[in-house]
Amino acid sequence: MNRAWRPSRRTVVYAAVAVASALLADALLVEPQRLEVRRAQITVGVHAPLTIAHLSDLHTHAYGGLERRLTEAVRAAHPDVIVVTGDVVDDGALEPARETFEHLEAPLGVWVVRGNWENWRPPPGERAFYESVGAHLLVNEGALVRDDVWIAGTDDPMSGAASFDAALRDAPRGTTKIALFHSPEAFDRVATRFDVAFAGHTHGGQIRLPFAGPLWLPRGSGRFVDGWYESGKARMFVSRGVGTSILPLRFNCAPEIAIVTLATGP
Repeated sequence: MNRAWRPSRRTVVYAAVAVASALLADALLVEPQRLEVRRAQITVGVHAPLTIAHLSDLHTHAYGGLERRLTEAVRAAHPDVIVVTGDVVDDGALEPARETFEHLEAPLGVWVVRGNWENWRPPPGERAFYESVGAHLLVNEGALVRDDVWIAGTDDPMSGAASFDAALRDAPRGTTKIALFHSPEAFDRVATRFDVAFAGHTHGGQIRLPFAGPLWLPRGSGRFVDGWYESGKARMFVSRGVGTSILPLRFNCAPEIAIVTLATGP
């Protein structure tokens, strides 16, 4: 009778090292560059459809391949408005993001709120920078972008001093209210104030093990990881973000942008 073949201990070790190396290469070199476009349509009380491109957590250092794919994807979607929910950079200077923003255009504007990194390392000339690239910074303030749509942007609820009262104070009665903030944990306690919210911060966990989920989520994430959440009549989309933070790795958690169409309805 032939004895069943069994791999040697050395073979098992070599195989394990090879698999680990392949997974590390994917997490370091492949997945962080594999930008996905997530699309959704939800019904709210807008008078006419409104398409929103949502970007978050760019953590950009230059206009590289990932940023180029991002701007091309946004351009191809023809959004009415672009919203950016914080952590544009993490080194205290916004200049590396200039070329990315210069490639972002939408008829109703590009609207930006701060993330925790903008509060931890305040960029000099922040508002002037965004004005120079044709974008609008909202810090506890809002704007009527269409006669039926108010965008309210707050400081980061986790690292800053967010005021939803201030951001919604001048919103005309009956408008659809869109809230922009970075850390999603605030959603449940403020959801009665708006119709739709966009947030980021979580990076979707950045490293997610099959069947186990994220290894770690940053403070300010609360119960939120990524995708759509509801509280009462309000809905919030939490982005996995574009860049990486702390570790330059993504696993089972590709970078993304979202293209969300608000459709007419009751």
